[in-house]
Amino acid sequence: MRTWAPAVDILETEDAVILKADIPDVRIEDLDVRVENNTLTLRGNRKFEKDDNVKGFHRIERTYGEFVRNFALPDTVDTERVAADYKNGVLSIGLPKKEAAKLRQVKVAISQN
Repeated sequence: MRTWAPAVDILETEDAVILKADIPDVRIEDLDVRVENNTLTLRGNRKFEKDDNVKGFHRIERTYGEFVRNFALPDTVDTERVAADYKNGVLSIGLPKKEAAKLRQVKVAISQN
């Protein structure tokens, strides 16, 4: 068995940092998402389901087993409002930004001097 780590995309919007991880065939009960000390930890297990009625694999290329990924979070993330969603084998984690970290436009007034 080879070790594996799911592929991850991380993008930033005006309001949040969003992490998307490809974890097909990982059951929701085999996932653990935690935020502690400004670190996001993604832990899980993709189990190889052995079926004694199925014989003669020609090839097994997918990797199985436990994985752990850690991501340092910027201070701008509001760790109290993190939310996760799992759909079609993709885990999406929304990391909202603190209000003070959001981009604000400052209106410039013209002086009449």
